[in-house]
Amino acid sequence: MGDFSKEKLLQDLSDAVVNMEEEKVVTAARRYAENNFDAYEGIDLGLACGMNRASKLYEEEEYFVSELLLCSDAMYAGLDVLRPYLKRKNDPAKHKAVIGVVQGDTHDIGKNLVKIMLETAGFDVVDLGRDVPPLDFVNKAKEIGADLIALSTLMTTTMDGMKEVIEILVEENLRDRFKVIVGGGPISRNFAQLIGADGYAPNSAEAVVLAKALVS
Repeated sequence: MGDFSKEKLLQDLSDAVVNMEEEKVVTAARRYAENNFDAYEGIDLGLACGMNRASKLYEEEEYFVSELLLCSDAMYAGLDVLRPYLKRKNDPAKHKAVIGVVQGDTHDIGKNLVKIMLETAGFDVVDLGRDVPPLDFVNKAKEIGADLIALSTLMTTTMDGMKEVIEILVEENLRDRFKVIVGGGPISRNFAQLIGADGYAPNSAEAVVLAKALVS
């Protein structure tokens, strides 16, 4: 029968993502769901945890892009199982967020996780995708009346795009209208403060905590 405790299954989810074992992820995710464990925690403490571990291995050059992609395939397979079990927190006054990866960067695994977590937390999210010019974030935020702009990058060479978004908001006298949060591998709390962002989150779970605190 095996050990189907919540902790064990969360560990299995995380390990299977790191080990690029898609079938094991799906099996663990199904067992997790069948036991009525919290799907949000399964994503956060299981799948996302595994993806964060894989990202560290990539940073340490233990893993290459090909491995990282297989890990993300495994993570998405688990997401497909757990997503229907997410209990959306229905807030009648839904907060709106614009999210995307800044221009010059096409790494969107982290951004995709944050999007899913924000939606689960009750946000209305418009995803601009990857390689997004700074002005597009501002225009879309204005268009939908967003409360929050979330910027992501995994590359040091594209970090300035985050600063540009904030500079455009300042130029257009819109800086007070939107909360801006930043995240991704090379980003730090110091960098966020330096460019005048409202906050920084090191992972998807903390991004949601931060987003909710900023818009409430």
